[in-house]
Amino acid sequence: MSKASSLDRRQFLGGSLAAGQRASQDTLRVWAFSDAHVGSDKRRGRESLADAIRQSESGGAEGGPSFPWDMALDLGDQSGGQSVPQDDEGEEVVRQFGALRRHRREDVYSICGNHDRSGLDQPQNIWWRKWLDPTGEHSQHSGVHNHRRRYPVKGTWERYSFSAGNVLFLMMSDINEPSQKVGRGTLGGNPGGVVSGETFAWWKNMVESNRGKIIVSAHHYMLKNTTVASGEWEGLRKDEQGNWRSHYHGYYPQGSPKGASYLYWVDSRPDAQAFEQYLEAHPGAIALWLGGHTHTNPNDRAGGKSHFETRWGVHFLNVAALTAHHVGTSVPMSRLLTLQGNQLRIQCYLHTSRFAPQGWYAPAERHVTLVSSVRL
Repeated sequence: MSKASSLDRRQFLGGSLAAGQRASQDTLRVWAFSDAHVGSDKRRGRESLADAIRQSESGGAEGGPSFPWDMALDLGDQSGGQSVPQDDEGEEVVRQFGALRRHRREDVYSICGNHDRSGLDQPQNIWWRKWLDPTGEHSQHSGVHNHRRRYPVKGTWERYSFSAGNVLFLMMSDINEPSQKVGRGTLGGNPGGVVSGETFAWWKNMVESNRGKIIVSAHHYMLKNTTVASGEWEGLRKDEQGNWRSHYHGYYPQGSPKGASYLYWVDSRPDAQAFEQYLEAHPGAIALWLGGHTHTNPNDRAGGKSHFETRWGVHFLNVAALTAHHVGTSVPMSRLLTLQGNQLRIQCYLHTSRFAPQGWYAPAERHVTLVSSVRL
């Protein structure tokens, strides 16, 4: 990292020292998780978010070790409801974030998932903005105070950025598709991923304005045909009569089921592939794309793709889900990304022992090089 990056690390380590483990000045540790579906697990007596936080800071009851992290990326779907999320679940999300003891709430950077969307007759994403609140609009509810952020955010709830030295994070939330007459609430799960044309234009401008930086893009969804089950119809399965049925994702005939497991709508165009076309034309424009949404086990290769793949000179990582109960394919896990210079170590942490012993799952570990954004 640059000299400026080392300065940022020295300033930042004040928060990490409370965890009792000091990283070197050129090390950045990012805990990436998604799909806690807090309400779904709470109904079964499990605290999906709070348990993961406690395990990261103090270790797990089944032998999983604690691990240090400098910041966390929450990639969406805190809500477990199939309809419009309600305030009682928002209050529960905030309560479970209260499990943080060695980190600030502001050390977690959130984006919205499809289950977090509000109803079509409500202000866009108002539930998520109220309770997850990355820009501190509703501090009285969320407990997020942006002046406490170690790395300040720039932007809006829908799209924002922050930097850690030479690493630029571009955070994009999922929204309701404005051209659809049915959506969250009226349709139920509505799993096809959505961003506005304004968000895509912002992302493109940020990429082209930050040459020489290591750029990490985050959205709740993966791009098409990049990681496990991210192709057409791969979020669903057919029954013995040849009819489509729910699998990783719910089957909603009016909810763009073909694209249920990838970022399907951009600027109200179905199956737009705007990001994919841009990256194909500009290989290496970003270093890493992070997402969640598809809950599965760490060895799953649905559609011939794993959780980690490389395409267009970009690394793609599905961090999967914290929930154990939202869908039957869920295996609670998350990822720890340790960046030293441009070398990235990706570790998979299993939060229960239902698939393998709780803790680090060595077969899923990866080591890659992250390149700075190329001249476009």
